[in-house]
Amino acid sequence: MFAPLLLMVVSSFNDASPPTVTDWKGLTGKWYAFFWMPQDALRADEVLRSLDRDRFIGCFGNSLVVAAFVVPLSLLLGLAGAVLLTRWRSRANGMLWWVLLSPMLAPGIVLGLSALVFWSRLGVNAGLFTIIMAQTTFVAGYPMLVLMARLQRQPVELEEAALDLGATPFRVFRRLTLPYLAPALISAGVIAFMASMENYNTTMFAKGGACTFATEIGAMARNPNGHPPVINAVGTIIIALTVIAATLHTWLSRREAIK
Repeated sequence: MFAPLLLMVVSSFNDASPPTVTDWKGLTGKWYAFFWMPQDALRADEVLRSLDRDRFIGCFGNSLVVAAFVVPLSLLLGLAGAVLLTRWRSRANGMLWWVLLSPMLAPGIVLGLSALVFWSRLGVNAGLFTIIMAQTTFVAGYPMLVLMARLQRQPVELEEAALDLGATPFRVFRRLTLPYLAPALISAGVIAFMASMENYNTTMFAKGGACTFATEIGAMARNPNGHPPVINAVGTIIIALTVIAATLHTWLSRREAIK
């Protein structure tokens, strides 16, 4: 399972294109320096000259813009669904469960095309807005599951006692439920952000003429001459950031447990 990742990391330091570990051309860091190299240095390299750095950075910026809307929308919708399914006791809960989770089970192509057709009928051209709407439809399911698991462990008696003492439902939610959900909201936000950044299938069919980080990586990977090693460098950076974040989270959790 880890062998492909290790090969990707090693090949990102090889001065060869397409990336390889069997034909070693020399140690290099230019695939990482691609994002800040001067234009003269880019034009001097045959592989890097064929890449559009400004477009790649612009597509990455688009992904951040999309995630900036998808994450809060997904958290709001996921929170509403979690509260509904855990606090509203009805025979319809089973059906609501499947209705709210169905976007997660639907193929990304279907969601992307559905969003594209729906908004085009309303006169909205495909672009970042349709990407946001398409991603939110299924990303909201992840926060809902995380928040449901947290809500199911909360003692309902606390809320009932607060209501009996005269607190309004909104005050109970703000003073009891929301603080209890804070760790789960942070975790759900991180998951929603990662799901938005890496999404390809849904975004590909809803983007129109726009681009995102994932779709641009996909376009670079379809290069008939082999994908550029810059993709390996980007993948290595993502792995490094993930490992650092996981290590930091584990360290903080153990430190909190010791206290």
